[in-house]
Amino acid sequence: MRTNIVLDDALVNEAFALTGVRTKKELVNLALRELIAQRRKKDLLDLAGKLEFADDFDHKALRHMRNDPD
Repeated sequence: MRTNIVLDDALVNEAFALTGVRTKKELVNLALRELIAQRRKKDLLDLAGKLEFADDFDHKALRHMRNDPD
């Protein structure tokens, strides 16, 4: 999508320094991806304490299976 926007020069310069990206397009796309990732994490946190697991669910066994190199 093509659009024209006015960006705060100080924010853009600081973002360039922090990220190392080379173009404003890359910078805006990175910012959008990070915003989306942050909001998705927040949505997951809203579920805290609202999930019910099966009585026989063993999270420690699952963790062990995940980290067990075959």
